[in-house]
Amino acid sequence: MKVQPAAFFRTTLPLDLSRLPDLDGGRYHSIWLPDHMVSFWPDSIWTPEFTDLATVSPSPHRHLDGMAVAAAAAVLTANVPIATSVVDTVRRHPAMLAQSALTIDHLAKGRFILGLGSGETENTVPYGFDFNKPVGRFEEALKVIRLLWDREGPVDFEGQFFQLHHARMDTEPYQGKTPRIWVGASGPRMLDIAGRYADGWWPAGAWTPEDFAAKLGALRLSAEKAGRDPLAIVPAYIQICFLGDDAELAKILDAPLVRSLIMQFPADLLRANGFEHPLGEDWRGYQDINPAVLPRERILDMLSKTRPEMLLAVTPHGTPKQVARIIKGYVDAGLRVPKIMDYGGMAGLAYAASSAQKVREAEDELLKLCGDLT
Repeated sequence: MKVQPAAFFRTTLPLDLSRLPDLDGGRYHSIWLPDHMVSFWPDSIWTPEFTDLATVSPSPHRHLDGMAVAAAAAVLTANVPIATSVVDTVRRHPAMLAQSALTIDHLAKGRFILGLGSGETENTVPYGFDFNKPVGRFEEALKVIRLLWDREGPVDFEGQFFQLHHARMDTEPYQGKTPRIWVGASGPRMLDIAGRYADGWWPAGAWTPEDFAAKLGALRLSAEKAGRDPLAIVPAYIQICFLGDDAELAKILDAPLVRSLIMQFPADLLRANGFEHPLGEDWRGYQDINPAVLPRERILDMLSKTRPEMLLAVTPHGTPKQVARIIKGYVDAGLRVPKIMDYGGMAGLAYAASSAQKVREAEDELLKLCGDLT
């Protein structure tokens, strides 16, 4: 398949659905919608003291339901696939996921992609959800979804996490085809599960083209062992980057919300690049982000210890052309659906205003570099 970028559509307030027609003209492979209860950005520094973004939105956590917004996007577009990126299997029972996905796929006339992941601490633990054994729960949820979609008549299932007793889902798939399932996976167990079940794949973190290639190789090996076509699984990736020239980058990397990106990086990644993680040697990255255990004092201490070179060591950065050349390395490693996400837009209102155009320039340059790799 050719390389084609994906579009990212925010599911936070204020919600601007008028943007959707602009994304529906054929430029994008798909539109990806996040599904969160809490944002990665600490509310303790989401104040005018630290960012002027707080002057236009009182909180970074004004999230809407990703599946509900996907349904709206389905009826307001006609061509581009709509994907959740990603819904977890902790907060939603697989029977409800199966029914909701079928519903949205009918609204989208076959264009819905059910993007699934095993969940994150910040979206589960503060709300009392059981976040024990998330990978085992995830695999069992996939089995239940497939059973309900594929088996005619009542379904019985006895699992560790889910039980079905004479359960019915007689709603037929749109034109006889069930929604595609894409999986967010990086660890060995999740990659194995994705290889056995997924139609598309996002790594939760692939820090170099070599890392991406290794994870993709493990995924494809799992698919082959399961008797599936490994090349039929679409390789995708959300590539976080900093877009700007040297002068812009210096200001971007001084912004507290940008420096807080360090929370999403695991300690072993920084250690491999010669740095100690400001949150400790056991920090696991986004899996450990939890507002309840990250008070203001700890965030401020983290920011004081976060140096620009830490972020630059693991994050593509530079002008749109420079970043496009870096992402081309991931394409050479197998990536086919990139989403270029400019984290520099979190440096403030002025940077947020110019971010979309920079991303578009990087997309254009990447497509020039790639040509048609069919």
